[in-house]
Amino acid sequence: MIEHLDALRAHLAPYPGAYALIAAGALVSLAWLANWLTKRVLLRGLRRLLATLPVGQGDQQVRLRVIPRLANVVPAIVLAAGIAFVPDLPPLLVAVVRNVCFAFIILTVALAVAAALDLANEVYQRRPDAADKPIKGYLQLLKIIVFVIAAVLMVAALIDRSPVILLSGLGAMMAVLILVFQDTLLSLVASVTISSNDMVRVGDWIEMPSQNADGDVIDIALHTVKVQNWDKTISTIPTKKLIGESFKNWRGMSESGGRRIKRALHLDQNSVRFLEDAEQARLRRFRLLEDYLRHKDGELRAWNTSLAARGSETVNHRRITNVGTFRAYVEAYLRAHDGIHDGMTLLVRQLPPGPTGLPLEIYCFTRTVAWGAYEGIQSDIFDHLLAILPEFGLQVFQQPGGADLRRLDGMPRAAMGVAG
Repeated sequence: MIEHLDALRAHLAPYPGAYALIAAGALVSLAWLANWLTKRVLLRGLRRLLATLPVGQGDQQVRLRVIPRLANVVPAIVLAAGIAFVPDLPPLLVAVVRNVCFAFIILTVALAVAAALDLANEVYQRRPDAADKPIKGYLQLLKIIVFVIAAVLMVAALIDRSPVILLSGLGAMMAVLILVFQDTLLSLVASVTISSNDMVRVGDWIEMPSQNADGDVIDIALHTVKVQNWDKTISTIPTKKLIGESFKNWRGMSESGGRRIKRALHLDQNSVRFLEDAEQARLRRFRLLEDYLRHKDGELRAWNTSLAARGSETVNHRRITNVGTFRAYVEAYLRAHDGIHDGMTLLVRQLPPGPTGLPLEIYCFTRTVAWGAYEGIQSDIFDHLLAILPEFGLQVFQQPGGADLRRLDGMPRAAMGVAG
């Protein structure tokens, strides 16, 4: 073999540089062959080997993300080792090629480590408790550290100096580095705080008006938290904002098993009055009012009898009101409703009267936290209450609309009590 090379070199002696060019071409061809054998033969064999192992197809794919990165090291090693054997090359060119190959190897290893960290995150996310304690932010920090170290080693390899020399100068640059990476440092502190205090998990419904976010958390990274809003848009929130500003997490509602209904019916105060005996007898048809009317009748009878014994006038007697009876009906109706949680707070209360009528607020919790089912239960309840109001002689307060004004405009002046 050596004799053939010497004969080739002697044959090409009249052509300066020809032998070096052929040797360089042979080295490049050898590097290409090594790359082809590695990726086409070894990786294909590895894929077939993984196919025979009892692992899922997804596991095979994520594992093979790391190996091709490392396969790129092989041609670089061939070039770095073989460049010295190419004759008649300037020493500077040999050093440059070798240093570039070493820098490429360092970069390739760093990319492989980053792919391995991505693989670790993907494997971790398959755990049942992964959403409670995400590690993506920490892995991203490790990737930053890996790339910083790789950058130092690559620079050291390119200038052919020890990396210790470069690291010794980083002390003077620490203030600059802190300034450059201040967002990363703040995000790291925020990520640790969020994780240790269990403030946010993937899948939580959070509401943060200052960031226009109202929806489910779909990703927690080192620098950002992604929220898919209910209109299917994506809001990206800086992680540090979650510890610097207030936000609402609806996880407690979801875990409690009940979702609150807090809504008021505004009653026309002009329709509030006492109930006549005939009206009370008619309302006794409602099964939900039997106990209330019986108890109220006994209570008021005892009160009024004691007043009558002292000679009090009838105007001082207590009587049943239509709004009080309706309030008792609403409470009994909610307690009998299958969709209302009987183990949580249930109130039917009057709020202070105002220019929009007398608010009768319903405060209770449904048995479901599903949005659609919750809205259906709430709507069914208020459909029923609005429809049954006339049975109690009550009316809903409503601002006058166009039809009301046209009806008033068409009434005679005498009917409206206006002098001619």
